Amino acid sequence: MPRDYSEWGPSFPPSIPKLPPPEHGIRVKHIGATWWGERWVAALLRFGRRYAARLERGRGYARQGRVHDLAVRGSTVTASVTGSRPTPYRVTVTLRPLPGAVWERALAAMAAKARFAAALLAGEMPRDIDAAFAAGRGSLFPARPAELRARCSCPDDANPCKHIAAVHYVLAEAFDRDPFLLFELRGRPREAVLAHAQSLGHGDGRGQRDGAAPKGVKLGKIDASAYDRFGRPIDDLHFRISAPSGSGALLRQLGAAPGWSLPESLEDLLQPVVARVAARAREMALESPIGEERRGG
Repeated sequence: MPRDYSEWGPSFPPSIPKLPPPEHGIRVKHIGATWWGERWVAALLRFGRRYAARLERGRGYARQGRVHDLAVRGSTVTASVTGSRPTPYRVTVTLRPLPGAVWERALAAMAAKARFAAALLAGEMPRDIDAAFAAGRGSLFPARPAELRARCSCPDDANPCKHIAAVHYVLAEAFDRDPFLLFELRGRPREAVLAHAQSLGHGDGRGQRDGAAPKGVKLGKIDASAYDRFGRPIDDLHFRISAPSGSGALLRQLGAAPGWSLPESLEDLLQPVVARVAARAREMALESPIGEERRGG
């Protein structure tokens, strides 16, 4: 006697229900909250229509928190993704390191602009970073699929499968929190990039004495009594009080506190408070007479 499968509805054969996301899963709230996190996703979408369509399949997994145990070692990222099977799938993503010559030329291009050092020391990605790497005849973000190798233990042999795609989205949020992670995956650890940025803030590295004026700049005499007076009428000043492009830069730069033993990191614990204080400070500035006048200026 034939069996009645009508109770299974329109899906036949019945799909295996997915396991719930693990409690320690990385639940992505904002994919590409910073311009560099958004640029990572945009770079992957440029790999082609088919790649982009498959990438979209992992967005829900990333939002549900199915990616967990993310680890970065050199240029390789490993993670587990909980799906329908009892054993999580294992994903490995490797970003090809840039050649040393590309890095040297890119760092030289950064040295020509002081704002690169200011942004990096603030824990942010300089907006024209692409121009610096283009000068080095390379790109910080992947430009071709060959620069990105990914494997997954699931039976889907397509690349990206939804598990790999989910890890890509989780990486975008990881880059939001720490742009130096992208530098590390491309072959330069955080310490090396920060050391270069700090050297930019102390002269050009070619023998200029600390505290000496840059060549071509003449310092005039300073009258101590006029130190706290504006040099010109305040009405001539034009500025904009805008929301910050990123948050938590100082906490990220400070890093882990010595002897810290709580399960939450110092950044995760203090960042919500710092964000509220910064938002309130901006509100107070906009409520002041000058802030009201300059709100749109």
